[in-house]
Amino acid sequence: MDKELLRPDYIFESSWEVCNKVGGIYTVLSTRAKTLKSIIRDKLIFIGPDFWKGKDCPYFQEDKSLYAEWQWQAKEDGLQVRVGRWTVPGEPVAVLVDFNPYFEKKNEIYTWLWESFQVDSLHAYGDYDEASMFSYAAGLVVESFYKFGVQRSTINEDTRVIYHANEWMCGLGALYVREKLPQVGTIFTTHATSIGRSIAGNQKPLYDYLFAYNGDQMAGELNMQSKHSIEKQTAWNVDCFTTVSDITAHECVELLDKPVDVVLPNGFDNSFVPKAAAFTRKRNLARRKLLEVANALLGEQLDDDTLIVSTSGRYEFRNKGIDVFVEAMNRLLRDRDLKKKVLAFIVVPGWVGEPRQDLLQRLKDGKTYDTPLEVPQVTHWLHNMGHDNVLNMMKFYDMHNRHDDKVKVIFLPCYLDGKDGILNLSYYDVVLGNDLCIYPSYYEPWGYTPLEAVAFKVPCITTDLAGFGLWANKEFGHYGEIEDGVKVIRRTDYNYSEVADNIKDTVAYYSCLSKKEVEACRKHAEALSKKALWSEFIKYYYEAYDVALRKALKRK
Repeated sequence: MDKELLRPDYIFESSWEVCNKVGGIYTVLSTRAKTLKSIIRDKLIFIGPDFWKGKDCPYFQEDKSLYAEWQWQAKEDGLQVRVGRWTVPGEPVAVLVDFNPYFEKKNEIYTWLWESFQVDSLHAYGDYDEASMFSYAAGLVVESFYKFGVQRSTINEDTRVIYHANEWMCGLGALYVREKLPQVGTIFTTHATSIGRSIAGNQKPLYDYLFAYNGDQMAGELNMQSKHSIEKQTAWNVDCFTTVSDITAHECVELLDKPVDVVLPNGFDNSFVPKAAAFTRKRNLARRKLLEVANALLGEQLDDDTLIVSTSGRYEFRNKGIDVFVEAMNRLLRDRDLKKKVLAFIVVPGWVGEPRQDLLQRLKDGKTYDTPLEVPQVTHWLHNMGHDNVLNMMKFYDMHNRHDDKVKVIFLPCYLDGKDGILNLSYYDVVLGNDLCIYPSYYEPWGYTPLEAVAFKVPCITTDLAGFGLWANKEFGHYGEIEDGVKVIRRTDYNYSEVADNIKDTVAYYSCLSKKEVEACRKHAEALSKKALWSEFIKYYYEAYDVALRKALKRK
């Protein structure tokens, strides 16, 4: 590490997903924590929203002795905080703040935001208010802690302090800290531009027209003015603006009119990947369980020679390529080169109702059945069975998992936290049981799912519209092939059909590989994942801290 880089003494980092497991940012922060904490100890402080009033947060352990004097001061300042540890590797300090008291000051806060930074909150709706009030509360936490530190002389003018805000949801707090504490270096990371995600999600071609889109105009057209406004003004006003991949950096230039200062690729902490014998045991257990559930649902006797594949992630039907995954499985049904039966899972949280009692009954019986259950495509009942995209597309293609079908597709529409009522395995345990994972994303700023798959030695298919796919190509020095552990497919605004064929052909090809060849693919996948560990990627964060601290120093 370059000696000249300025290192922070304190890092405050806020996100809606601190101690709140809702998406990929939870994984980014929680896996990076251990690496940073090993360097600055308990001066790494995460700030998250406290919605756990009166009930235990499963990801947080309160500790009244941590920064006890400041906790008392925070209450004096009118802040409702709980301080403790985030129960992830490294167990960093976390402050959960109740943001509800600030709703009554909302108009006042938005007026200040407009007058100071021209942020348009007039068109706010949905989650904008909630996120903004949390963000404001997070800014107050930093201000309170900093001023208390100055009083107690634990913070002086030579103390280097960073405030790092993630996503538009934390923009307001970053602007607050920027104005109230000019001596603090501010960093803002957009993990995906709100307007880019919206363009892609609204079926508009994003990439071919990126150079021609005007972010402000599109925000008006897609009713995204407020989110776009806070994101853009934060990007322009913090000391260091960052994003997670080159592909999103390009998006920032075109849609926010602001180049990023540093790209911060998302790393991984593989300390929880099981080793040697435990790995084999867990993999075998996961496969057994997946096959058991499938056989009970389908009335089949699929054995361990079945090729188990899956896709997973957020339920963004087009953006995450769930549509093209179903398309590819439909085409695979008629592929003569396919040498094995395929069991394909779509592991995406939908509007889930309850675990199917008929399926549970069969699993409890432990018998073998030769007739499928009614609707043999889904493990849990949904609240919107008639309007669900996955089920409707399968119905449209007449994919009913018939006995003669070589490819069976099953929708697992819930968060895999080990308590879903059917599989009762964690997400990582399920990934472990796969032979191949498929993530044909159309819009994917980084792509944690393929990175997680290869960390568990599961080769995967992704696209060059995912940050991870581009990074993998760069590491290989060519477009990734399945033999490399990651197959990277070219994807454009218009080549949906070609992508589906490419996936179909890759799965069929993989089904023909010998055990030795499969083992080589798995080894290459694992080797690539080692290059994406936080120990490799943390250097980019030091670069960002340095940029922010130098700008803060100039203000002093």
